[in-house]
Amino acid sequence: MTSSFVRIGGVPHHVVLEGSGPPCVLSGGLGMAWFDWDAVAALLAPHRTVIRFDRPGLGLSGHARVAPSLTGEADRILRVLDACGVSGPATVVGHSLAGFHAEAFARLHPSRVAALVLVDSSVEEGARPRPAPALRTGAARLAAGALSAAGLPCAVGPLLRRAAVRASRTGGGDPAPYELVRRVYGTSRSMRALLVENARYRDLAAELVYVRRQFELPRGVPVTVIAAGEGRRWLERQARLAVALGAELRISSGSGHLVMFDRPGDVASAVLWPRAG
Repeated sequence: MTSSFVRIGGVPHHVVLEGSGPPCVLSGGLGMAWFDWDAVAALLAPHRTVIRFDRPGLGLSGHARVAPSLTGEADRILRVLDACGVSGPATVVGHSLAGFHAEAFARLHPSRVAALVLVDSSVEEGARPRPAPALRTGAARLAAGALSAAGLPCAVGPLLRRAAVRASRTGGGDPAPYELVRRVYGTSRSMRALLVENARYRDLAAELVYVRRQFELPRGVPVTVIAAGEGRRWLERQARLAVALGAELRISSGSGHLVMFDRPGDVASAVLWPRAG
């Protein structure tokens, strides 16, 4: 396993590369870091070249210079693959918010996708643009600055991370070592990135509605939707997403939203044995 930094848009991005075989890139949900894929990567590495990366401000990557956008996140995946020497198609895996990113990548860069796997992806049917995105982004940055000046990221950031993980699982706590969690989530950089991603969430959902209208998914590329097995209404929304994308729906029984923690084998299986497109 190699850990390095590649510069994209002037920002150093932390990238972890391991394994051998056909390439697979893993992208986590809102505020998540590379180590959240540890269990899945361990299952994939004997069979795939596994690429993990931290978005700006998250994990060990540098501060974000611009607010996130859907086309920007799709381009980020492309440039991470290029930086890792992957010029052909790759399996793209997106969890939660990154499900938006992964789907947009598949639509905007169809020749670079071998398969698409959405892990309990965010779903926002009929999302519309919200007013004043720049104002909301600025407010999120100001809030992060005020919280950082008060020393809250260091004081409560790791505890909030632990609590959020526990609440998003069906059982068990945060498997990441505390020192690693403190190193990442005890920083003002991480808090700022998390608040800005949250502030722009609806904007990305609205962008995806537009991208879906303009760009088809590549023909013959297998698409898998993995849904956490908790909550009937959520499963119904995931099922509708699978139908809309022509995807295979796989229900991860006994899993919470963090499927990669509760049922990592389900994610690995979708990557290694996708339904034929």
